[in-house]
This record gives sequence, structure tokens and C-alpha cells, in this order.
Amino acid sequence: MIRLNKVSKTYRTDKVETLALKDIDLQVARGEFVAMMGPSGCGKSTLLNLIGLLDRPGQGSIEIDGVAITRYRDRQLAKLRNQTFGFIFQSFHLIPDLRVIDNVELPLLYRSGSDGKSSERRRLAREALERVGLSARIDHYPNQLSGGQQQRVAIARAIVGQPQVLLADEPTGNLDSKMGAEVMDILLKLNAEGTTVVMVTHDEQEARRVNRIVRVFDGQLVTPERLHAA
Repeated sequence: MIRLNKVSKTYRTDKVETLALKDIDLQVARGEFVAMMGPSGCGKSTLLNLIGLLDRPGQGSIEIDGVAITRYRDRQLAKLRNQTFGFIFQSFHLIPDLRVIDNVELPLLYRSGSDGKSSERRRLAREALERVGLSARIDHYPNQLSGGQQQRVAIARAIVGQPQVLLADEPTGNLDSKMGAEVMDILLKLNAEGTTVVMVTHDEQEARRVNRIVRVFDGQLVTPERLHAA
């Protein structure tokens, strides 16, 4: 489903040039759950951003469902990104002045079609919150929730548009072990239902629960580990 061919990425300032990724060849199959691991600063988040079309490679090509998107314009990338990917971040990024259900509805405001109607957006948001076990918290505000509950709201927001792929950057990094395990259970359930998941993590125990570990070191991939069949 996702294919990176000889992808490299360099960041430049007036005085410094930093090679973040070099000659990355990576394929993610539909329905797979992949964990990306490596030391801080090794290029994991850069790689996740490239997969999610949040950034462009300096060299190489990226294919989504067999279509090379390297020459896509920004508007084309934004449309594909919105239709294909859901994003989960370590710091939740919820809007504090919006209720839970309004936070979850936000991605649908940028889409056209039936989910552009307010009644349909509300229905989809309620369904997403039910999937993560937060139906009773729809009228709460983020500061009224625990960290684990806030991350579940963030997951509901990521899945409300029914994305094919979830990209999670340290989704349990700000949670204690109990809350982290609950979030991992939700991600594994979503994957079992057919959603492809690519997750950056430092937690070896979490990574051992997924299909495959991809290790990144100094901007390059080392031999991947196949753990379970997708």
C-alpha cells in the first residue's frame, strides 16, 4: 500500500546541513501494523512525516496504492492526506476550548460529501467516540479528562474520517503504563478491523505486540523484524 524508494531527506539552514534520512526503501502492506524504533534523533518522526505526506523527500519517490505522488501539488497532497491518513500525536493536540465531540468533528470540516453536513459529522463523531469507549464524555472539555482519555479522544479524531492508515507518533509517550496499555489495545483492535497502522515508539514491549518492527539508526533502516502475520 505504501512504498518508499531510495528516499532521502536533508534539512538545510544558512550554516548547517543535516542528513535526516538516507536511501530509505520501505514497504507497508495493507492491514499491517508496523512499529518504528530507534534512538532519539535517528529520523523516525521524519520518516513518519514523509509517509503521511506532511513533508516531501529531497530524493527518491513515494507511492500510495501504486501511484507515485512525488510530483503532486500541495493541494493534491492535502486531499490525498485527508482521505487516506489519520494522525495521532504524543501531545494529543486537542483544542482546549472545544468539547470532546467538537474536537473529534474537526477533520470532517475539511472534507466534502455527506460528512460535510453537520448532522452527519455529529453522527460520525459519536461513532468514533463509541469505538474508543468515550461515549459518556462527549460534552466534556479536554481539561476534564485524564491523559489516557485525552489520547483516546485524539484517536477518535484520527479515525472519524475512516482513514485507511493510522500514523501514530509516540502515542503512549505521555501516559503511564496502564493508560499506555489501554491505548495500545485500541490501536491493535483498530488494526484487527482492517486499519493499517504505522507507529513510532521507544517501548520495546509495545513494539513486540505488532506485526513488524522497523529499526532506524542514523537515518537508515536496519534489518526489519517480522513478529506476527498481518
